[in-house]
Amino acid sequence: MSEENAEQRNLLTSLGTAIHYNAVPEGTPVFGSDETEVGTVHQIVDNYREHILDGIVITDTGGTVRFVDGPEVSRTFERGVILSIDAAEVAKLGPPENGPGVFGANAAAGKVSRLFGGGWKKR
Repeated sequence: MSEENAEQRNLLTSLGTAIHYNAVPEGTPVFGSDETEVGTVHQIVDNYREHILDGIVITDTGGTVRFVDGPEVSRTFERGVILSIDAAEVAKLGPPENGPGVFGANAAAGKVSRLFGGGWKKR
């Protein structure tokens, strides 16, 4: 086994068991394909209708928020995420686009307000 393969195996074993992307918690370290830590998970973006990973919002080591598209996410583990792009490519990624708002029930709305659609509040 070459030294490079041994180092990659060490990284993989140190990250724990492979898990579903929805189980990756905020703050999990993110590594480029060159095994350089490029940041931490800020948010997992799930396309829940199609049951696929849309992407990951990361905070890079410099504090910049960047969006990593789903196909660029190679593996997700208990203690880390590995990308299919290296650190130099991650540095070129832009911020996430503004998506649709997140709405939740407005418990303070009265019966009349709820009757006319006012029972929802944008967060």
